Amino acid sequence: MALYDRDYTSAEAGYVEEGASVSFMKTTYQLLAASMVAAAVGAYVTMPYAEVIQQYKWFVFGFELFMLFVGLGMTRNQPGLNLAALFVFTFTTGVALVPLLAQLIGMGNGAVIGNAFLMTAVLFGALSIFAINSKSDFANWGKPLFITLIVVIIASLVNYFILQSPMMHIIITAGILLLFSFFTIYDTQNIANGAYDSPVDAAVSLYLDFLNMFTALLQLLGIFGGDD
Repeated sequence: MALYDRDYTSAEAGYVEEGASVSFMKTTYQLLAASMVAAAVGAYVTMPYAEVIQQYKWFVFGFELFMLFVGLGMTRNQPGLNLAALFVFTFTTGVALVPLLAQLIGMGNGAVIGNAFLMTAVLFGALSIFAINSKSDFANWGKPLFITLIVVIIASLVNYFILQSPMMHIIITAGILLLFSFFTIYDTQNIANGAYDSPVDAAVSLYLDFLNMFTALLQLLGIFGGDD
């Protein structure tokens, strides 16, 4: 009887663990959806001030980085405050997108925004489903992806301040789209495997993946979807 008891207890514990994992994933994706709403609100309410935001874009970008690395870090183990920090951060990312959105609308390419979001959602969903159901282990992707990210950041800065090459911009933007597609697979599997302590932290990782893919697609569709 003891043997059967142990098997039953082990199976019950497995079901409890699986249930907790599903609940964690559900909460994470709910927070991801809420983060997108916060970003959309940030973009919508500040759209009339696109020129002002363009003038102070480096300040907005700096505040974005502050919230990402300091604000979210300081509130990590503080329920309630971590949610507030998450939504302040995502709201700010929406504000930061305003100059690009306003430029596309001004060029008559406003439809690109909806197309880019739809394409990003489909791609993100497909990659997430693949990561959750795949039997492959992507845990060793972390270091190569991080190194590639650093290289892409450096290349972007060099091109922005020195080269100012449109072709290089296209190549880098396409690289960002590919890179964060891989990050989506990596981060999604990590969340499914319980690598995150908080759904807020997990949602931030997925949101950054989605945001960067969306921004890259916005730029690529804006370039190739123009009338020129």
